[in-house]
Amino acid sequence: MTPPLRRTLLTALTLTALTAATPGLSAQAAATDPWIRAWGDNALGQLGNGSVLAQQTPAAVLGITRDDVRELAAGGGDKNPFTIALLRDGTVKSWGANLTGQLGNGTIVNQSFPATVTKLSGVSEIAAGSNHALAVKGGRVLAWGDNAKKQLGTGLDATTPYRTPVDVQSLDKVKDVGAGCDFSVALRQDGTVWTWGSGANGRLGTGNATDRATAQQVPDLADVESISVGCDHVLALTADGTVKAWGKNAEGQLGNDSTADSNKPVDVAYLDAVAKVFATSASGFAVLDDGSVVGWGKNTDGQLSDGTKANRTTPVPLDHLKGVQDVNGGVDFTLAALDDGSVIGWGANALGQLGDGTTTAATSPTTALPPGSQITRVSATLTGKSGFAY
Repeated sequence: MTPPLRRTLLTALTLTALTAATPGLSAQAAATDPWIRAWGDNALGQLGNGSVLAQQTPAAVLGITRDDVRELAAGGGDKNPFTIALLRDGTVKSWGANLTGQLGNGTIVNQSFPATVTKLSGVSEIAAGSNHALAVKGGRVLAWGDNAKKQLGTGLDATTPYRTPVDVQSLDKVKDVGAGCDFSVALRQDGTVWTWGSGANGRLGTGNATDRATAQQVPDLADVESISVGCDHVLALTADGTVKAWGKNAEGQLGNDSTADSNKPVDVAYLDAVAKVFATSASGFAVLDDGSVVGWGKNTDGQLSDGTKANRTTPVPLDHLKGVQDVNGGVDFTLAALDDGSVIGWGANALGQLGDGTTTAATSPTTALPPGSQITRVSATLTGKSGFAY
């Protein structure tokens, strides 16, 4: 925990920097609500507040307001956490760990504040994986960072990391991307899904466990409206409101009443009329057409909020969750943005990753930001312990 005096000094410095970056904005206004908020583990500067101190309550990311941001994606884990933000002008900023060039700035130097990804503009979507990042520009995909499992899709057998964005080969008309632990996923405009990178646990969905340096279409899968990617598994919501899943399943994250991995898409059991689907690190959540929420998968730290710590191989109702707009989670915790503008969280909390001002774990929701905070989206480091709200 940060000593009170040092925390006060850091807060003052942060507010000063924010006020200086935005002429006419008072310190009081900077302390209230326009900023992206971040909390939890910060050992490598992944919270973007200029420090490397853990944060138990939501703090402002330096110099980026919510109005600036279209999308925020957090990647990595305890040793390599990083964050990227897509701004409304089509540029991308990044901060945090940079061990394999995942900040895209041409270096491998960590940074605790947002800076621009090199030579990147006109971007419409982003994703952050374990050690790499993706961006969509004009229907094409660019990638940077680690390439040990060919997750950058360069089409080459070489596994050299790239410190600035490179083109993913043989893929166009892409409308969204997702990044997991050492693999990548793209949703094309025609509703097909394409994958590349590590094939371990069948996470590419192509019927085998072979690593791929170029994008391959997931067979027998069509009319997909959205994708969500965990560390080792993928969820795909189809036009008829059903959910398909593939990849690792040791904790039940495929939701098909099994713990066997699947290298092809399977149906998430007992689930239809789905409006939104969210993959966290090793769990899954769905908001149904009637607004109710279900969850499945890893639950060893209570990250499903079903009152237990038992993994769930099929979806279980979470009747206490109301008004859920967005869900994201790290290795042992989950965050949700509600329709009243608040942010809640549950699960492990040793590094303050629930953002409630404590380090006490919670199997039922606790509040990080109150109603009226105007938050609509949340993010979390893929296998780490840091949270974000915007």
